[in-house]
Amino acid sequence: MGYRVVRTDGVEPAPDRPCELRRLSAPAGLEQMAINRFVAEPGEQLPLAYHYHDDQEEAFYVLSGTLHVETPEGTYELGPNDLFAVDPGSPQRAYNPEEADAPVDVIAVGAPPASGDVHAYEPEP
Repeated sequence: MGYRVVRTDGVEPAPDRPCELRRLSAPAGLEQMAINRFVAEPGEQLPLAYHYHDDQEEAFYVLSGTLHVETPEGTYELGPNDLFAVDPGSPQRAYNPEEADAPVDVIAVGAPPASGDVHAYEPEP
């Protein structure tokens, strides 16, 4: 058996990101999923770009604030305790709009963890 406690505020934020990103998988010893905590101030987005994954499923759980997720079908608004699930091959961009009055705090989970699985998506005008 194995158990670990990770104090997420003690994990150093990743450098050069559009918002605060704390990668939690390695500190938790997780190998079958990617788990991250994002805090985005107004005007910041979570990922580096509008994107999709070939194989990875993603889920965003909102701890506080309002998360906006842009998709080709429209934009979703999620509040505290909402979960947004994304299937592989489904483009999305999660962000906190400039007019927001507070940061958004989100836990993101992706499985299986994959590098090279992400692709930029350019929406049609």
